[in-house]
Amino acid sequence: MDTFKAIIVKEKNDQVIYGLEDVNLDSLSNGEVLIKVSYSSINYKDMLAVQKNGGVIRNYPMIPGIDLSGTIVHTTDNRYAEGQKVVVTGFAMGMSHTGGFAEYARVSGDWIIPLPVNLSLKDAMVFGTAGFTAALSIIALEEKGMDLNKNPKILVTGSTGGVGSIALQILSKIGYKNIAALVRKENQIEVAKSLGATDVIFADELGVQNKPLNKQKFDFVLDTVGGEIASVLISQICYGGSMSMCGNAGGIKLTSTVLPFILRGINLLGIDSVNVPIEDRGYIWEKIANEWNISQTTLISEITLEELPQTIEAIKNGHHLGRTIIKY
Repeated sequence: MDTFKAIIVKEKNDQVIYGLEDVNLDSLSNGEVLIKVSYSSINYKDMLAVQKNGGVIRNYPMIPGIDLSGTIVHTTDNRYAEGQKVVVTGFAMGMSHTGGFAEYARVSGDWIIPLPVNLSLKDAMVFGTAGFTAALSIIALEEKGMDLNKNPKILVTGSTGGVGSIALQILSKIGYKNIAALVRKENQIEVAKSLGATDVIFADELGVQNKPLNKQKFDFVLDTVGGEIASVLISQICYGGSMSMCGNAGGIKLTSTVLPFILRGINLLGIDSVNVPIEDRGYIWEKIANEWNISQTTLISEITLEELPQTIEAIKNGHHLGRTIIKY
């Protein structure tokens, strides 16, 4: 191809701007594998990538997009073949390495997962980074004792966003019956229930962090927002319970005392989806493709690259629901 379409983020006059441009292969970062992108997805981190001081992109110009699915069109890595369908999430993609918001991407062979048998290229991005993160969070909580047979009370924060909406559906699909969804707006109630929540709690019903230990309400918390919400919840986790943490939409600061940890033995579980070793990813994607596959029921919107700015604004303003994928 001579040229193809890509979203380019630039720094101009001390401002960060972005838009759709015609580029060529010289615009792509180095890598052994060239992929014709079929789908990408839009994540909270992608919204930050196009903001000034967003903390995602440090060198401009850059093609954002932290995940993609597509077909290999050229490779010098003999582990892969032309025509092979693949998934790429995380690592440096869309940050310091050109990413998925383009019709073509070039990446390291060490970042690639062959598309699982029971997933289509579209399904892979219905999950995308958000689904991968939700799966990591559930695995971490189950490793700390979250067990169907004990009927634990589980709370999912950011429940109608990307990670939260998929987490609700997976938890419901695999049989958990006591799942509360944290919401902020009335229109999120029915959405959360349709995704598998058995109870809905408004953020302002949690109270404030007015004492080191509050009433024990939740056995396990899958937190996607961080900040004040996470801080309040620490003191409400039941004895021996755990909270996974994977996001910072609510802020990066965490306020607590040592008391929930030393008197109730709770655990905070940090979830990183960027640098998970490639040898650990296949197992997670196989669970996503099989027993945790909720791709046919997920709340999704499908857009083109040209429509990206509207979705970015919706995420920025807290109006985005479910998952949005880009079709090329």
